Amino acid sequence: MKTISTLLIFFTTTILFSQQTQSITINSGGIDRDFFLYVPDIYDESTPAPLVFCFHGYGSSASVNLSYTGFRDVADTAGFILIHPQGTLDATGTPHWNVGWGLSSVDDVGFTQDMIDYVATNYNLNTERVYSTGMSNGGFMSYVLACELSNEIAAIASVTGSMSPPTASGCSPSHPTPVLQIHGTDDPTVPYEGAIFAQGIDDVLEYWVGYNYCDVSPSQTPIPDINSGDGTTVDHFVYGNGTNGTTVELFKVYNGGHDWPGAFGNYDISSNIEIWKFFSRYDINGTLNLTEIEDANNFNISPNPVRNILTVNRNTTELVPFQITSMDGKEILNGQLTQMTEGLDVCGLESGTYIISVQSMTQRFVVQ
Repeated sequence: MKTISTLLIFFTTTILFSQQTQSITINSGGIDRDFFLYVPDIYDESTPAPLVFCFHGYGSSASVNLSYTGFRDVADTAGFILIHPQGTLDATGTPHWNVGWGLSSVDDVGFTQDMIDYVATNYNLNTERVYSTGMSNGGFMSYVLACELSNEIAAIASVTGSMSPPTASGCSPSHPTPVLQIHGTDDPTVPYEGAIFAQGIDDVLEYWVGYNYCDVSPSQTPIPDINSGDGTTVDHFVYGNGTNGTTVELFKVYNGGHDWPGAFGNYDISSNIEIWKFFSRYDINGTLNLTEIEDANNFNISPNPVRNILTVNRNTTELVPFQITSMDGKEILNGQLTQMTEGLDVCGLESGTYIISVQSMTQRFVVQ
């Protein structure tokens, strides 16, 4: 049974960024640790909510990571609780996550467990739907959690991160774990081919494909190059048919650097949206039965490209929220869908690519 009876919890709640973003401090492992907690307006205390962690990169911060990753906008329609934790300072005075590098001894796995316990104590948490992602060092941390806190983590995603050699050599997950990797082929910080501190991305995928008993040959789907000016293209690789329906997936960004696609670098995909689409398919037991949810939220749009009225077609009249965002995650329009066929006036939008979200389902469209 989980307990936080031995954990001294001190927290302050400061309204930041928006009404639902709180700055929390807890005592974990004998030291005060900080994180941002975001609870969307659609959170319903009668319904267990998923939890998503997003860990910042080496030398960065929770506030910076929160500002560009765009997960609050996704949480507003998907209903998950979001945590952006703050790393401690290493020997050089740099914020970091302990993933086996250097001489760090901070217990970030224990800190993550304590944050999960905090949410479980204060909110209605779906304990079978806890996910982790992160940028760079935060991606490394997500792999640490998949290996060392497997009993809590349903699935992970890493953006420009990898597995450190200590993580790879000591990995001991307790269940098949869906893994998504987003990585640039020209990443100068965490090289795609690997380095002394990082496994090569293909080696990381091979490990999880083997552990999950996925197909050894992936499907490969080119992503439309909707922004040719960014100098990059993307292919989506899926190693399917793993145990309990798990997959191991890769968005390979050709010519991509050390970037968070959708916010900077590549603009053909939005990392926040692709990560949640991936997470939303799984709980800790494997593939979720999402047939009813998808029936209610699935939709198609026309015309695309569009000039004036974007028509949204659904197979239900169930009232659900929708949101239109720009490719950098900024909210442009929101409201409720009440009809099977509904027209949205987008003539006031500037020419470009946008994303429409209906609950957990998303599609892209172009305004001419």
